[in-house]
Amino acid sequence: MTRVHPSALVHENARLGADVEIGPFCIVGPQVTLHDGVRLLSHVVVEGATEIGEGTVVHPFACLGGSPQHLAHRGEDTRLILGARNIVREHVTMHTGTVMGGGVTRVGDDGLFMVGSHVAHDCTVGNKVVMANNATLGGHVHVDDFVFMGGLCAVHQHSRIGRYSFVGGMATVTKDVIPFGSVWGNHAHLEGLNLVGLKRRGFSREAINNLRSAYRLMFAPEGTFQERLDDVARVFAGSPEVMEIVDFIRAEANRPLCLPSD
Repeated sequence: MTRVHPSALVHENARLGADVEIGPFCIVGPQVTLHDGVRLLSHVVVEGATEIGEGTVVHPFACLGGSPQHLAHRGEDTRLILGARNIVREHVTMHTGTVMGGGVTRVGDDGLFMVGSHVAHDCTVGNKVVMANNATLGGHVHVDDFVFMGGLCAVHQHSRIGRYSFVGGMATVTKDVIPFGSVWGNHAHLEGLNLVGLKRRGFSREAINNLRSAYRLMFAPEGTFQERLDDVARVFAGSPEVMEIVDFIRAEANRPLCLPSD
């Protein structure tokens, strides 16, 4: 049974699934779709062409589906798609896309978005991502699955954050972060692998040892980076985790990478 508090303003054209709860003083716009079991606790604004997946819980003062913070945006019909079973805490903001960026901001399932975190226009955020307090994504950022982003970190537009990586608190990320990597600092640099995260996620000892060996080879001082990358691809061709890093780097060969500090 869907429940809407008398003080909430829900447009008659909004589409509400089964067992949706809309708490006091929420505002839900005409192009909004709330799937089964979505809960807006109170004082939540959901506007624009926004779709929220089943079981997602949105805490007070979050604003979802606002227009992009982009000077070229002229009110075109763009979208925000937020997946299932996410937890969206207080003062979180997620904006719709832009026409020049593909028109859709997309967030996956089972994420935790802590107080004040921000997902900008045209971002793609994977499944089971954690963004701690006030973590910020610029436009067009791609965050893969299982990424943890520390409090007050910021990611520059068009950057890529690989799977299972860790971004430290207050880090300023202006370059791509390899899968399984751990970056810190301003500007952010690689501090090694996200070993704590890998162990927590149940990666085998063999997989972790392969990643550590490949990391040492890839960022050794001898030879060029391209030569070392080719060596890693040859030596660790049988390791899917290592090859994920190789494929990540090769996929956008012109993008700068976060590298270890000197």
